[in-house]
Amino acid sequence: MSGDLAREREAVERAVAEVRRGGTVVITAEDGDAVIARAAETIDTWPLAFFTSTGVGSLALAITGRRASILGLAEPASRSVMLSARDAFTPAFLRALIDPQTDIGRVPPPGVIAAPAPARSAADAAVLLTKVSRLLPAALVAPLTGNTAAWARAAERLVVSTAAIEAYDRNSADDLQPISEARVPLAGSEDTRIISFRPHDGGAEHLAIVIGTPDPTKPVLARLHSECFTGDLLASLRCDCGDQLRGAVSAIAKNGGGVLLYLAQEGRGIGLVNKLRAYTLQDQGFDTVDANEQLGFDDDERVYLPAARMLKHLGLTRVRLLTSNPAKVGALVRHGIDVTERVPHAFPSNSHNWSYLQTKAKRSGHLF
Repeated sequence: MSGDLAREREAVERAVAEVRRGGTVVITAEDGDAVIARAAETIDTWPLAFFTSTGVGSLALAITGRRASILGLAEPASRSVMLSARDAFTPAFLRALIDPQTDIGRVPPPGVIAAPAPARSAADAAVLLTKVSRLLPAALVAPLTGNTAAWARAAERLVVSTAAIEAYDRNSADDLQPISEARVPLAGSEDTRIISFRPHDGGAEHLAIVIGTPDPTKPVLARLHSECFTGDLLASLRCDCGDQLRGAVSAIAKNGGGVLLYLAQEGRGIGLVNKLRAYTLQDQGFDTVDANEQLGFDDDERVYLPAARMLKHLGLTRVRLLTSNPAKVGALVRHGIDVTERVPHAFPSNSHNWSYLQTKAKRSGHLF
C-alpha cells in the first residue's frame, strides 16, 4: 500500500480513537468544506469546548436518513441529514434525537428543521466516522468559517479527510496480511489451523479457520461467519449463530476440508454495544430489521471485501458457500470470488429465535 493510503488510514484510526473517547476532530472535504465534529453519543456536558470558538459556525446534528425518517423529519433515501434546532441543543435533547429509547425517540421533535447533507460532504463523513467507531450514527458538527489548517493547529485537533473516511473499509481490506498461524484441534475437527489476518495499522483482526487440506484446484467448501459474542461464546438462544458456527465446522470436516472465515463484524457490522441496544428494542416489539433502523443503521452494515481478500491470500478463488443468505453470494462474486454453489446452511429454531429467523427470511431474503 502506498504511503499516502497508509497515512489516510492512520488518520481515520486516530480519529476513531478520538471520537470514541469524546474528543473533537476536524473533517475536510475536497471542495474546501470543513467541520469540527464530535460523536453525539459522547456528549454529556454543555457548552462544548471548541464549538463556541472564533471561526466556528452554527451547530447542527448530523444523523442518518433512516434515523431522520424514524423521527418523521425526512425520507430515508438521504444517507445523512442535518438537523438544526429552534432552541439550543442540550445533552438531553441530543440524546432524545439519537436514541429511540427516549420519550421523543420515535415522534417528530418540536422546533427541529431537517435538510439533506450533501453526499461526501464533511458532515456526511462525520456520520460515517461514528459508524466506523461503532457508536450511534450521529455527530454534532459545526462549519469552520476561516483557515481550516490554522484553526486545527491552534486547537491541536486531528484532521481527517472525507476521502479517507469513505475509503477506510477498502483500504483496510486491501492491506490485510496473514500475521500468525497455529494448529488448533477442534471438537469435531482435530485437523485444523487458524490463521490470523490484520492490516499493518493494527486494525480489526479476522480469522481463517482452515479445516483439513482444502484443494485450491477445486471449489472449496467455505463459510463466512460474522463474530457473535452472545451466540458463539455464550450460546445465546436469541439467534442461530452458535449453531451455524459449530454446524459449519462439522460440515466442512465431513466434507474432507474447507475454510471458515471468522469476520470481525459483530451485530451485522454495528458492534456489540449497538447490538444489545437493538435487542432491547426487539423486546419492545420491533423486529431485528426495524430495531437496527430505529438506531439509525441499515438492516445490514457488513462488508465482505475482507473475506474475499482472505480467500485470495489462501489461494482460494472458487468456493461452495455454506449460507442461507444470498447476499453473501453476490458480495463475494462482486469481489472476484467464483461461487459455484450455495450450500444450504440452516438449523431448527427455538422459542426465543423463531421470530428472528422469520424476519431474516421475510425481510432479508434468507433461504431456509
